[in-house]
Amino acid sequence: MTRLVYAIEGLSVWVGRAFGWCIMILTLSVSYEVFVRYALNAPTVWAFDMMVQMYGALLLMAGPYALAQDAHVRGDVLYRLMPVRWQARFDFVLYLLFFYPGMLALFWYGAEIAADSWRYQEVSWNSPARIQIYFFKTLIPVAGFLLMLQGLAELIRCWRAMRTGEWMARLDDVKETEDILAEDPTAINAQSGR
Repeated sequence: MTRLVYAIEGLSVWVGRAFGWCIMILTLSVSYEVFVRYALNAPTVWAFDMMVQMYGALLLMAGPYALAQDAHVRGDVLYRLMPVRWQARFDFVLYLLFFYPGMLALFWYGAEIAADSWRYQEVSWNSPARIQIYFFKTLIPVAGFLLMLQGLAELIRCWRAMRTGEWMARLDDVKETEDILAEDPTAINAQSGR
């Protein structure tokens, strides 16, 4: 089961990193649009739609990554005071009652929306460029599926924590500054060359 959890988590991390490049594309396209609009007085017709699609793709596909990294916001005022076994029970029930129905709806209705969009070869009505958006709408059920898959890994984590009283370690990726400082308070100065 540990290998399954880490395989799913590895997929979520890989997808999150891959779609993280949308930020670069988004930043460059916004910068380009601002330059040509205000410096050259020649705005583009495609930039707005492309920016919306990049931001939407990033938002959708970062969800499984954030879940794999335990980075979603949690109201943990009382949660963090609970023993690990109770945290795991609490999470397990919430995943079953709230997370899975929502993700199943995202997948199911997202698939219907994407299928309709492909059938009509849907284009954007927001700009004169009329950019095709059926490719983008395909990401809706894909994100729902990946979130359900990562949710399965989280359920297995909860089940294991309920039995052992310890959370499984997560795959390392990026770290918050406070986590780095908690491990080694001199790490920030060493990295900056001071």
